[in-house]
Amino acid sequence: MMNRRIFLKNGSLALVSLGFAPAFFTRAAQAAQTKRKVLVTVFQRGAVDGLNMIVPFGEKAYYQARPSIAISKPGEPNGAVDLDGFFGLHPRMASLQPYFRRGELAIVNATGSNDPTRSHFDAQDYMESGTPGRKSTRDGWLNRYLHAKEHEEASAFRAVSLTQQLPRALQGTAPALAIDQLGRFGLRAGDRGDMMQSSFEAQYAAAADSLLKPISKEAFDAIRHLESVDLAKYTPQNGAVYPNSGYGQALKQIAQLIKANMGLEVAFAESGNWDHHANEGPQIANRLDDFASGIAAFAQDLGDGMADVMVLTMSEFGRTVSENGARGTDHGHGNAMLLLGGDVKGGKVYGKWPGLEREQRYEGRDLAITTDFRDVFSEVLGGHLGTKDISSVFPGYSAKSKLGIIR
Repeated sequence: MMNRRIFLKNGSLALVSLGFAPAFFTRAAQAAQTKRKVLVTVFQRGAVDGLNMIVPFGEKAYYQARPSIAISKPGEPNGAVDLDGFFGLHPRMASLQPYFRRGELAIVNATGSNDPTRSHFDAQDYMESGTPGRKSTRDGWLNRYLHAKEHEEASAFRAVSLTQQLPRALQGTAPALAIDQLGRFGLRAGDRGDMMQSSFEAQYAAAADSLLKPISKEAFDAIRHLESVDLAKYTPQNGAVYPNSGYGQALKQIAQLIKANMGLEVAFAESGNWDHHANEGPQIANRLDDFASGIAAFAQDLGDGMADVMVLTMSEFGRTVSENGARGTDHGHGNAMLLLGGDVKGGKVYGKWPGLEREQRYEGRDLAITTDFRDVFSEVLGGHLGTKDISSVFPGYSAKSKLGIIR
């Protein structure tokens, strides 16, 4: 016999411990009928070199500081993909240029945290908590958003992270799911998965108390609802081909959830291995190829559906302006963020450019920050997701600048 405590601790049924209310299918149906905006956040963990991602080819000091690893100017071999005559995309990100030209992709340069840390752990924590310099914050900014915009139609799949563990940004008291692979969501026992699930339900139905029984049924209903999407037979639309990396497949699964009309509002994916202290050139080329190809495939797959979806990318901090002796870059400060989607005022590189001359750099070595990352987050939450109470998401912070990146 299973008691309530054991059931709640069962990892395969983590749904139950997340506080879902009864009537899952009713809410799922309401979510399907209600047209909602979706925010997809992508975290580039490890501190991507924003200066080789969004190339300031119009800046003389860029080439002086990077004699070995700078990206050539547009028109030259392996040159940057021109955006506006001053900035360009790394050549392995060419798949995103059409979205910029059509006004669907925007870039915010010289962004980051006002905290000076160059610790990966602390910087990621501050960006995901939304409270730079404050380690006592318990919840993440995306979780606080879920509270700031609570509604009766919220489904069990309102907030989903395609990661093994729930990221810091989604941790808190509002329900959120971490699902590494959608096909493994629920109870599995090899080829006898159906038998195990039916047997477990029968045992639990006989043992559970009257309070938990309806909630447990909702957990199984959620599992069945996701299984009914027939994940294995999913075919991306419009000729989209996702990278075969974990990151690429995460974006593919997010597209599946969106198309399944399961009430998804916030999704989280991550891309790693950006900490290139040595031999940066070929490493960042491969990582940016995967990064850009995933986003391009996602947008292509959703097609007209991107009108209600926005992709927002971020990284904990940037890299030094000057290359080091190992043809790499070290931990820096300012960086770049990308926004893609229907509500974005694209075709522009936003943010005040501080310059790369030594006297213009932060502490004489890094790209200076002119836009706090919370200003970008705030405009996305307010303009795209329609959040009215931004102060509850970023306590104690008032936006320093209005970028105007959302229509």
